[in-house]
Amino acid sequence: MSKGEDVEDFAANETDKLKENVISIDESNDKEALVLPWRDSVKQIIACCIAHTLVIQPGINMAFSAVLLPQLQESGSNIEIDKSQASWIASIVAIALPIGSLSIGPMMDRFGRKKMCILATLPFLVSWALHAFATDVWCIYIARIIAGFSGGLTTVALVYVSEIAHPKYRPMLLSLNSVFVTFGILLTCVLGFWFDWRLMSKIFFCLVLFTTFALFWIPESPYWLVVFKNDTLGSARSLKWIYSNNLIAENAYKRVLESRHQITGKTKDETSEKSQLLRIKKNFNIYKEPIVWKPLLILLIIFLFQQLSGAYVIVFYAVEVFRGISNSTMDGFGALVLLGTIRFVTSIISSLISRKVGRRKLMFFSAFGMIVTSFGCGFNMYFSQNFQSNSILKSDSSVLSRNVGLNLSSLPPELLVPVNTTTSSSDADLHTLSPFPLHLLGLNVTANYPEASKLTESTNKMSLFLVLGYVCFSSFGYLVIPWTLIGELLPVKVRGKLGGVIVSVAYILMFGVVKIFPFLMESVTMDHLFIILGLINTLGLVFLYIWLPETLGKTFEEISEKFEHQKSTRAS
Repeated sequence: MSKGEDVEDFAANETDKLKENVISIDESNDKEALVLPWRDSVKQIIACCIAHTLVIQPGINMAFSAVLLPQLQESGSNIEIDKSQASWIASIVAIALPIGSLSIGPMMDRFGRKKMCILATLPFLVSWALHAFATDVWCIYIARIIAGFSGGLTTVALVYVSEIAHPKYRPMLLSLNSVFVTFGILLTCVLGFWFDWRLMSKIFFCLVLFTTFALFWIPESPYWLVVFKNDTLGSARSLKWIYSNNLIAENAYKRVLESRHQITGKTKDETSEKSQLLRIKKNFNIYKEPIVWKPLLILLIIFLFQQLSGAYVIVFYAVEVFRGISNSTMDGFGALVLLGTIRFVTSIISSLISRKVGRRKLMFFSAFGMIVTSFGCGFNMYFSQNFQSNSILKSDSSVLSRNVGLNLSSLPPELLVPVNTTTSSSDADLHTLSPFPLHLLGLNVTANYPEASKLTESTNKMSLFLVLGYVCFSSFGYLVIPWTLIGELLPVKVRGKLGGVIVSVAYILMFGVVKIFPFLMESVTMDHLFIILGLINTLGLVFLYIWLPETLGKTFEEISEKFEHQKSTRAS
């Protein structure tokens, strides 16, 4: 008797013992309706949370530069850095991520999801040890590269969670990915308020050790055991661990078998093929299927808009961005902690409501909020800046010269405009400043104009509020859902490999954006930057409306059938 028959016989014998359990079964497709008691989902929730502790580290990696760079730039630091080195420290972690995410795909398919979750923690331990005992900037570079590589390996956590979670709880459990990422950001922001970056590195080292030991306790993915190892008995054991109720485990086991037949489509003749060329051709043809290339293309474009939205840049350069808005060191660090808190709370809310609210609605809400706040922030700074300049520049040249210490005759002609007057005056008095941002001239006008000072203060507060609102709305969807869609839209057979490719592309884009941002801030004013972000987010919303499918409460088979159905409909 085969292993599969042993498991089916066991499940059939257990069915009579479980008649007292009230489970709603849909006989038409032989799967549970979305009625799953909480007591029967506790184990999978715990296993998913343990797997998600891996992604605390990428969150720490992103926010660590926001704490590390200001401390390294202090006068008492034993490691001195310039602007170019600071941009490398912030961005180098992102360019190393694709190496890990591309490597993890084949490895998780060959060795298993659980084993690779455990192995992914080892480079993190090396990274934080190097951070703690770094003696120069090159040690920090190497530590950040290893941290980035390790962050790419954590893609396995998303794949693992998507494969052990019940369809009812899968959206919520996948959304926990961003909850744990944002917890890493918040933890870094809070610790950075009190501790030196070296001590923080030692704390994070201990945190990785805890994750490593906890991962030994969780089961292997039942989908991986069946699809890649043909271990039906091992899959059944894994499902029995995940579900306390054997009847639910039996139906989950049937879903796993259906997924294998749909994805592999193997028959006895196909599995007995001897030709290596035919097998290669068959494997390559998988990527031509609409259930593969279509979600791949959709995900790549969504991640493009995600990175161009600049939401991650605000995390990497949080203190610098807030200082640029408020011109206050204390406000910058205070806003850093507030940013981490906002992201953490909103990601929890997003995770909880994802059980009831679909992906499309959350993404629409997130994109629309980002559009409003980015345009609001940009135009708020633009109009207030011009209003302030025009109000002050109505003063005559003698007032400006006396109160501000500005000699108009020393300015370039293009900054001056003629003044209509019939009285005699010097050439300098016949001109005044054109409407031009005063801060670019190095003028401290707020010290001499109380009205301008009040206007600047209120403008800074409003801009800071809008930027935090931008982070809040991005945490509801843009920074959360694209990562979870990797585990939902891609078929199991290609999820490991293509998931790594998608994550690699996302982090390459992140590296480019993070690397050029400090230089972009020098060439583009803050108000224009946020207006550009508003335009990008508008285009992203249009794309989401046209192409993003809904996955709430759907099995992998139903999601794949949707892409097949779209192909058939268009062909007809």
